[in-house]
Amino acid sequence: MSKRIKRRITPRRKVSPGLTIRSVITCADNTGARKLRLIQVVGYKGRRRRLPFAGVGDLVTVSVREGTPEMRHKVLSAVIIRQKKPYRRRDGSWIRFDDNAAVIITPDGMLQGSDIKGPVAREAVDRWPRIGGVAKMIV
Repeated sequence: MSKRIKRRITPRRKVSPGLTIRSVITCADNTGARKLRLIQVVGYKGRRRRLPFAGVGDLVTVSVREGTPEMRHKVLSAVIIRQKKPYRRRDGSWIRFDDNAAVIITPDGMLQGSDIKGPVAREAVDRWPRIGGVAKMIV
């Protein structure tokens, strides 16, 4: 008899979620979008009548609320790179950012923009290494 082995592809750290459905977040890349509204958390399995929530490093589906005319009202995938709600790291330190921010990615996991404005959380870089290659500052 074979045993089932449960493997996780990317390491997942417990981050206190700070965003729920309908949260408006800032777009931190140069794709032309300025404000994003969170629609769905990809892979979230929840409970009845509980709003899905997301934290740093999570893949989410967003709609563009403000930006260039060709970007507005599009539904895209994004990764959350900053959140206002403080969360605890493994070393015992607490971290929080000044705003909630995300970067837009393509369906195959590449960044759609070529630049990221502001700092990026280390938890997001651990899960998405391509974001770390573009980020100027990792906190």
